[in-house]
Amino acid sequence: MPDETAVSETAPQAPVALTAAPGYQVRRLYQAYLAVWLREVDPVLTGPQFAVLQTVQAYPGRDQSSLASAVALDTSTMADVARRLERRQLITRRTAADDGRRKLLYLTEEGEKVLGEAEHRTRALDELLLEPFGSAGRETVLQMITSLADHWVGLASGS
Repeated sequence: MPDETAVSETAPQAPVALTAAPGYQVRRLYQAYLAVWLREVDPVLTGPQFAVLQTVQAYPGRDQSSLASAVALDTSTMADVARRLERRQLITRRTAADDGRRKLLYLTEEGEKVLGEAEHRTRALDELLLEPFGSAGRETVLQMITSLADHWVGLASGS
């Protein structure tokens, strides 16, 4: 009779009921993306921080709250990310003259430099991630991912 307490040498496979769930596949995809980001882009600069830097560059002097929705962060997470970027001297946060609660964001010279370096590595990562689909399929895959994200954001917001 086999010893039922013995530990199997191989890891169990995820059950079909789990692998058939879109949420599981999205989480799995995201976990793998984070691992590749750390290795290929930057072990310190996170994806959300990168998104904030890009958005601040595109909209300098805009307030922290309005930029939060542009980068798909809630306002408290955005405040935390902005504080971290400010501590690293990648952005400056200035109080709005008309409302002391509003923080206006600007890239620093160091922020421009870090963003430029990360953008190059991020574009290379994007190419690597979509490589299996060839040049013709990349746009289709990105459109499908965007459509799925838009749909799920709508579900999350109750619309």
